Order: sequence, then structure tokens, then C-alpha cells
Amino acid sequence: MLDIVIEARKAAISESVMVKRILPFRLRRMVGPFIFMDHAGPLGSIPVNPSSMDVLPHPHIGLSTVSYLFDGQVMHRDSTGAQQIIKPGEVNWMTAGSGIAHSERFEDPSALAGGLEMIQTWVALPEKDEEAAPSFRNYTRDELPVFTDKGVWMRLIAGNAYGLSNGVNTLSPLFYLHVVLEAGATFTIPDKHSERAIYIVKGAVETGGHFYEPGQMLVFNKNAEPTIKATVNTTLMLLGGEPLGERYIWWNFVSSRKERIEQAKEDWKQGRIQLPPADDHEFIPLPEDYSRPAGTPPRPEPLS
Repeated sequence: MLDIVIEARKAAISESVMVKRILPFRLRRMVGPFIFMDHAGPLGSIPVNPSSMDVLPHPHIGLSTVSYLFDGQVMHRDSTGAQQIIKPGEVNWMTAGSGIAHSERFEDPSALAGGLEMIQTWVALPEKDEEAAPSFRNYTRDELPVFTDKGVWMRLIAGNAYGLSNGVNTLSPLFYLHVVLEAGATFTIPDKHSERAIYIVKGAVETGGHFYEPGQMLVFNKNAEPTIKATVNTTLMLLGGEPLGERYIWWNFVSSRKERIEQAKEDWKQGRIQLPPADDHEFIPLPEDYSRPAGTPPRPEPLS
């Protein structure tokens, strides 16, 4: 029934923010088109200087970033000129395509009074869309349908599942949901997608007679029809979809072609990827090797 259980690993994304890194994992690089997943927080203690949490402008190609908050607030800026305050329960979908740079800053300390908790995923693009024009779109809670049943609450972040759909512009078949379960509640995962997984944000679940805890991702076999039961009040992320084929990942770059990764490295070094117009006074330089320079977000190993 289970293909693999992935244990989150610790990583740093800024001077004072540690995250749980779930994808990519050496034995399971992707789930459907999802190639990266970080869980930041919950952070109850915010630094006296919140700017130490900032992630400075950095580049991406060949993917869409999906930022989803449970608590707190983040200011997003990117090279399309977009400036968006990211708030809990909204979907913020940035498509890098041929190349984009963005920053994530914590400029309103009052918005962090209740702490910070955030999930960020990267969705790899189909080959035909890898060089698409960069774009950004914020989707409010009102645009995201919710399903409820006995002890079950679900918000569809993107894609299609459980008869739900929304206007979030995805470029390949996928599903992505925020799920909240009361203790004792049960549900089955979507069965119309080839690759499916759940990530336990908090709480605990039982499936197939085994018990699982926060920080674990359960990846299911293609034909499995598992029933998931919450043993306590639980929050999950459900995600998956159709595989896109082999992808390479180095630092913040994703591509179906190794040579495109090399081009992206040179483009960033030579300043050919534009910085956010309102945030162009500093940036993260290209790491020259696999040791992490000070202030540089860690990166997954190259997939080669």
C-alpha cells in the first residue's frame, strides 16, 4: 500500500529560519509534478529583528512556486513587478518559466504576533512550458472551494479532487489540498491520479494498522486505496498528480535538460535574470560549490 515514508530533514532558508525539508528525497525525487516541499514553522518566537528571517532575491527557472500560509504574513516581490502580501489560506502561484527572481520578506512585525507557519512547494513544468513567460497570481480564500464532512474539512489549493476544482492555473494534472481532521475522522485519498501522498503537518494518523506523526510524508502505491484515520486533531497536506518525466534540480533551478541548468547559472552570474524592481539593492549570489555561503538558502542535491 505504501511506496515509501519520507522523514523531513532540517534545513535553513535564511539567517534565522529553519525548515523541515520533505522533497526532494534521495529515494523519491518527485510526487507527480511536485519536486520540492518545505515546511517552515510553527515559529512561536520571532526574532527581535524580523529582517533576519528575510529570503533575499534569488532566481528560479522551469517551475512554479506555491506558497501557502497557516499563520503570519510574508511580503512577496518578483521581477514581473508583482508585490503581494501573502496571508494565511490564500494561494500564491509564481511561474518562473524562462527565469524569474523573487524575495520573501517579513516587513510587518505585528503580522507575526501569532507566529509563522508556511508550506512552500515547487511544481515542475511540462517540457513545453519550461520556457513560458514568468508570471505571478494571488488567489484569495473566496476563490478556493471548501469541502466538509463529518469531522473533515478540506480546502482545494489547486487542481482537481473530490469533485472540487478552482481557477488556479496549473499546467499539468495535479491535486493539492489543505485538510483538517477531528480526532477519529476518516477519509480516503483521491484515486484519479497516478502519484499521491500526504504530509502530516500536525497531529497523527493511522492507516493500514500503522501510525504516523508530524514531519512524515506517506507516498502511496498507484493502486492503493487507503483509508486515513486521525488519531488526534490533525492537519495534512494532500498532493500528487501525473509524473512529468526526469527532471534535474540544482539550487533553485529545475529543468528537463542539464544544459539549461548550466545556462541558468551563467544567466544569474551575469545579471541576465532581472531582480524585483522594488527590491533590487541586494541578492543571493550563485553558489560556486556545494558548501553554502553565508546567507545562502540551502539547496537540494542535483538530480542527475
